[in-house]
Amino acid sequence: MKKNCSIKAFLLKVFCSAVVIIAGLFLQTATAQSTLREVKGRVTDETGSPVRGASVIISGASKGTQTDPNGQFTLTAVAANASLVVSHKGFISDSVMVKNNKPLVLVLRQDIQNLNDVVVVGYGTQRKIASTGSIASVKAADITQTPVVNVAQGLAARVSGVQITQNNAAPGGNISVRIRGTNSINGSSEPLYIVDGIQISNGGGVTDVSPLSTINPNDIESVEILKDASAAAIYGARGANGVVLITTKRGKKGATRIQFDTYYGSQRITKKLKMMNAAQFAQLENDIYNTAIYPDPQSLGQGTDWQDIIYRKAPIQNYQVSVSGGSEKTNFSLSGNYFDQDGIIIGSSFKRYSLRATIDHTINEHFKTGTSILTSYTINNNIPTGINSIDGPLVKSGIVGATLGAPPTLVPYREDGSEWPFSDQFNSRYREISNPVGLTQILDQNTIKRTLANVYLEAKANKDLSYRGTFNADIGGTLNDYYSPLSIVGQAERNVNSGSAAKGNSNSLNWLHESILTYNKTFGDHSLKFTGVYALQHINNNSNSISASGFPNDATTDESVGLATNRTVSSYRSKEVLNSWMGRINYGYANKYFVDVTARYDGASKFGENHKWGFFPAVAGAWRIIEEPFLKNSTWLSDLKLRASYGLTGNAAAISPYQSLALIGGGSNYIFDHVYTIGLSPTGIPNPDLRWEKSTQTNVGIDVGILNNRINLVADYYDKTTKDLLFVKSLPLSSGYTAVTGNFASIQNRGIEFSVNAKILTGAFRWNANANFTRNRNKLLALADGVQEYVLNPYSVLQVGQPLGIFKTYVFNGIYQTGETVLPGSGSRIGGVKVADLNNDGQITGADQKITGNANPKFIFGFSSDLSYKNFDLSFFLSGVQGNKIFNLSRYTFENPLGGRNVVEGAVNRWSPTNPNNEYASGYQGGRLPVSDRFVEEGSYLRLKNITLGYRLPPIKGISSVRVYVSGNNLLTLTKYSGYDPEVNSFGGSNTLIGIDNLVYPMSRSFLAGLQVTF
Repeated sequence: MKKNCSIKAFLLKVFCSAVVIIAGLFLQTATAQSTLREVKGRVTDETGSPVRGASVIISGASKGTQTDPNGQFTLTAVAANASLVVSHKGFISDSVMVKNNKPLVLVLRQDIQNLNDVVVVGYGTQRKIASTGSIASVKAADITQTPVVNVAQGLAARVSGVQITQNNAAPGGNISVRIRGTNSINGSSEPLYIVDGIQISNGGGVTDVSPLSTINPNDIESVEILKDASAAAIYGARGANGVVLITTKRGKKGATRIQFDTYYGSQRITKKLKMMNAAQFAQLENDIYNTAIYPDPQSLGQGTDWQDIIYRKAPIQNYQVSVSGGSEKTNFSLSGNYFDQDGIIIGSSFKRYSLRATIDHTINEHFKTGTSILTSYTINNNIPTGINSIDGPLVKSGIVGATLGAPPTLVPYREDGSEWPFSDQFNSRYREISNPVGLTQILDQNTIKRTLANVYLEAKANKDLSYRGTFNADIGGTLNDYYSPLSIVGQAERNVNSGSAAKGNSNSLNWLHESILTYNKTFGDHSLKFTGVYALQHINNNSNSISASGFPNDATTDESVGLATNRTVSSYRSKEVLNSWMGRINYGYANKYFVDVTARYDGASKFGENHKWGFFPAVAGAWRIIEEPFLKNSTWLSDLKLRASYGLTGNAAAISPYQSLALIGGGSNYIFDHVYTIGLSPTGIPNPDLRWEKSTQTNVGIDVGILNNRINLVADYYDKTTKDLLFVKSLPLSSGYTAVTGNFASIQNRGIEFSVNAKILTGAFRWNANANFTRNRNKLLALADGVQEYVLNPYSVLQVGQPLGIFKTYVFNGIYQTGETVLPGSGSRIGGVKVADLNNDGQITGADQKITGNANPKFIFGFSSDLSYKNFDLSFFLSGVQGNKIFNLSRYTFENPLGGRNVVEGAVNRWSPTNPNNEYASGYQGGRLPVSDRFVEEGSYLRLKNITLGYRLPPIKGISSVRVYVSGNNLLTLTKYSGYDPEVNSFGGSNTLIGIDNLVYPMSRSFLAGLQVTF
């Protein structure tokens, strides 16, 4: 009994002790939980400006967040006395202990050494203070501020020395980029684009999809533009037109971050052109043909407004999801994007699906590896624009020309809703014009699959010596579907060849291997870095296509080409190889004096046997005057550096493969022994001396920082001469050839660039501003065999001593009035156009033409500003071009009262015996108008490209930040130009035919609403 009591007492003690322990643990946990709190704070730099994207992590834990654009952050469930570690590239990391519920304010100090390691250059990075070349940087936020389809659109007016023209405003449409002017005649003047080491090119015609449109701009981290020879010589044979280095987003060490970005908006045309209404058009037709085609014109009223039918309000939308993060050894990122833009012309659209993944893994202290893969799938529904011809072809084949030329007395649809061809209306009187609605029914679809892949391995022998081997591939495939249906052909015009189709496939493989050896050593005040590169690149292209006409019906479109009566098959294949060796030495002394020497030796398969290899050297130096004793203690000047460079670069993109070889081609068919025989004949003369286009460039620049770099100014002067330009020279017919390609010409570009950025206000109310200005002067120095002038077309010429892109025409001198003598050679009559007899010889000849316009602007500029107060942010962006001329070729067509098509409304006031107007020709005069400076217009403009107003919501549990915004794009354009838009070129990326408007796809204005969420 006693023993049992003893056991019970023991068990009771154990039970009581357990209760006490459990209660203690519960109270301790409850106490700990009661000390968890939400922590808010703000991170700024030493000037009080917010630090965006700073990492805020709880010490000893993986939990953390990043600061928003206002430098603010919120962390939930933070224990008392926890330590927060704050870091950001370019600043010294700091920590702070959580002591109370008050918002934290952390001030990060600039880390000079890290701050200078931010400039991306070819094959590596360079300290910012040590850069000697002309390099401009653009942030990802600036690129995507407007709803752009490709990265080049986002660079427009952002960088001095870079002119970007939206040749065609169709969804996914092509653009032209010129860095420090036009450098070639027959070759490409587009810069080289490098996306994470993968070299790509932008090109194509005015109606083609830009190759850059297959790359999602939201995946881009930053863009660096290499403008001078010192910066671009590292790419030797491909650097003459400048280089655009694109760095995409990658994972970073820290907590996993999820982002969702989306916007949705509506687009509409910015303006309509004023054309005659039905009553005015009917009266014009009666006047031209001197008969009552329309018995009572006034009864017809307004008639059909074809611009209202063809142009529409069109949606645009974008969705992006990205996940990124990392640990001590492995960083990763993954993103997916869907972009969908309907065009403002019915039937046009562009869709892009893209997926991107990156991974970087540190194997050990000596080895690191990684890869990035970007794949995209785009579908572009094109419509026929960009017609280069005038009169008939413009209104027959081009949808914008057909829209303006369509008679307002006709209608678009039959009663059953089907498209009504003009040849079936009004007794087939207007069969020479296409119903623009019918042109929208033409299938012209490009489906593009593209993959950019990169894999690398880094090996470090020690802290000074490292090797990086990369393998890059750009793999593309395009399917083109084309079908022009029978239904848009009038019954009176149909024949056995009606209905046409084409189907084409093209494939490309561009692979590049690069071995990069780097030695970086600092000893005392001296720093030395050597970079050596070996590169091997293969570019392979092939295509095949079939075109057909004469279909029985529209049931199968282009999916059954074998049903057609007529068929033609073609194929193509090409290969080119570029082999390169490169070396670069960077030397610095005392962070004050810097010298860079670069040399590259390139060999290209497509040049002549005697000149396959080219040598491209460059040298540059910089002097940081701010480090001199007489300035080092300056209280207002924080940076002052002089830069100078000289170098030689090449243009391997100037010609296509095989141009240096003897070529044969088809087309010389003949009948032999009563049998039709396919014949081949020589088509090209071999030229073993065909060599590189070479650009020598001198650059002098200055960098200035004021008031602790709150104001930064950069100015450059450059002088670039390009020699050995590839030019097609005509040959006498007795040679058996029509032309030969050789190095026959030279061009010069000189200019100044200026950019400034300023932190005007810091603190709670923040205001930043950026501006840039560029002035470039282009001059043709020489043509083949001493030729002084080369005629390109009736209004454009190449002339030695003048820039590319000049217009040479007659001078408009009014209208021949009653009683005046019509000069011989004018081809006019009373009531017709009069041009000036400049040499006073009493007749009109080619000698009466003169230079009447220059398509090159006197200067271009851009201005952007962003303001924020608490959770609100506001930004706007202006761009401008000043002093350029545009040849409005479409006016030549639509001011000419030939009959059978509509003309501009101004022609209502045309000349007649009772209305001696001195501007518009009479409806009685007939014939074509002379090409005169009447169609050369002022192309200057100032454009409000974007206004964005955003609001960041207060902290939400489980969400780092939420921002909503509204945006307006292309809201206002101030210009005297009479066409749709002054930013235009109907000849796409042509170097010689620029500033010409023959009705490409018009510009649109858009309004968007967007959402950005970070978890």
